[in-house]
Amino acid sequence: MRDQMKRIIAGSLLAASLATPALAAGTLRVGIAEDPDLLDPARGGSYVGRIVFAALCDKLVDIDAKLNFVPQLATKWEWSADNLSLTMTLRPGVTFHDGEKVDAEAVRINIERYKNATESVRKGEVKPVAAVEVIDPLTVRFKLSQPYAPLVAVLADRAGMLISPKALQRLGADVANDPVCTGPFKHTERVAQDHITLDKFAGYWNAANVHVDRIVYRPFADSNLRLVNLQSGQLDLIERMAPSDASRVKADAKLRLLTSPGIAYQTLQINLAHGPAADNPLSKDARVREAFEKSIDRAVLNQVIGEGMFVPSNQVEGPGTPYWNPAHPVPPRDLAGAKALLKAAGYDKVSFELLTYNAPIAQQTAELLQSMAAEAGFDIKIKMMESNAATQAAINGEHQMTTGIWSGRADPDGNIAIWLAKDGFLNWGRYDNPELDSLLVQARGITDVAARRALYAKVSDIYLRDRPFIVMYHQTWLFGATTKLTGFSPVPDGLIRPQGIMLGN
Repeated sequence: MRDQMKRIIAGSLLAASLATPALAAGTLRVGIAEDPDLLDPARGGSYVGRIVFAALCDKLVDIDAKLNFVPQLATKWEWSADNLSLTMTLRPGVTFHDGEKVDAEAVRINIERYKNATESVRKGEVKPVAAVEVIDPLTVRFKLSQPYAPLVAVLADRAGMLISPKALQRLGADVANDPVCTGPFKHTERVAQDHITLDKFAGYWNAANVHVDRIVYRPFADSNLRLVNLQSGQLDLIERMAPSDASRVKADAKLRLLTSPGIAYQTLQINLAHGPAADNPLSKDARVREAFEKSIDRAVLNQVIGEGMFVPSNQVEGPGTPYWNPAHPVPPRDLAGAKALLKAAGYDKVSFELLTYNAPIAQQTAELLQSMAAEAGFDIKIKMMESNAATQAAINGEHQMTTGIWSGRADPDGNIAIWLAKDGFLNWGRYDNPELDSLLVQARGITDVAARRALYAKVSDIYLRDRPFIVMYHQTWLFGATTKLTGFSPVPDGLIRPQGIMLGN
């Protein structure tokens, strides 16, 4: 019996050693909130995937702490007078992780893939790009079928990331298994639900600003486990801390709290017309959706879920920001109004299922919504799934309502079209409003801020009336870090850019 126990323990230790990457000198260990989906810019849709991409794949354009667009793989860009073409100058001397040159032809190949590949979920983002012209090795021109002001913002995200054409030719749709990009770190290993290991790319164009040799990302759905691993020294940095843990970090002399106002927001998306799950009163009657919204108290959500650190919101643009519509302030809870609306719609009670992911804060949010809505006559069944499985279920229309977080974009189009345009890649509920789509097209065609603001105000009028989804709050990004870590400055998009990060002794 004792020998058997020894073999079991030895086997367990061996399995653990095989699943754990060897630590290199200067290894940055990052605790992330869930395991990313596919590490392919053409296919990725998760927020946490963008955190890994920030180290793995540079973009044509980046943003700074004030949401200004700044050079990355492109050093400058210029619109034509008619806004029908955008010309970019590429940074010289940049190579992919496989040594291939980054040039205008590589840009063309990647954009064509985003536009046309069967597996691409970027089609809607680059749809207005009619052609990509190679002017010379370092100059590329995007020819548009119609003016598209958000294009620079699109190229500051996954559609602006470049995969080596050689790797694409070798792996095709399976490139997620070995993504060959242009970032400061290259892909080394991935063990699903355990870790992702990236190693420093010696040929990186900005190598002088990279001070760690390896990054290991470890997913922990439980925010408390992320913090415990940070406190014990098993992690150096954790993202999306639970607000309730902020005081514990502040009280620990070996840790520090880093925060940034976020452009991310938390939503509830409703399945309006996607398969059999849409056959319910919530989907069919806007009055029922309005009654549900009236039953929830965003101030209480902020206090309970966000420890008062989040920003209650009902629009995709945060209160007080340039594209916020002041005609629709955040509504208070109206329980009597909720009951009256349900009665007017012909219901005493409405039942539906809320799909969410298996993280404590998500469960707490779902349970709080369940309790609030029950007082108005809603019977909510909560379904918890692993985050990627929950996302896939929503993509398949296997939901009636689902929670979602959008990390936010610098251009308002990127905060709304992805969810609610007919071809939006996160339009899992199949919302379809031609008037809203027309306004989005008009807003994309102009660059004047005042004119765009007026159009987006009309857009918010529509979605706040139809309620295909409900925004609950805008997030504040909360990071915990060891005091040995320096050089990390959070940006409103919440991504962890490794450039500048250092680890002391």
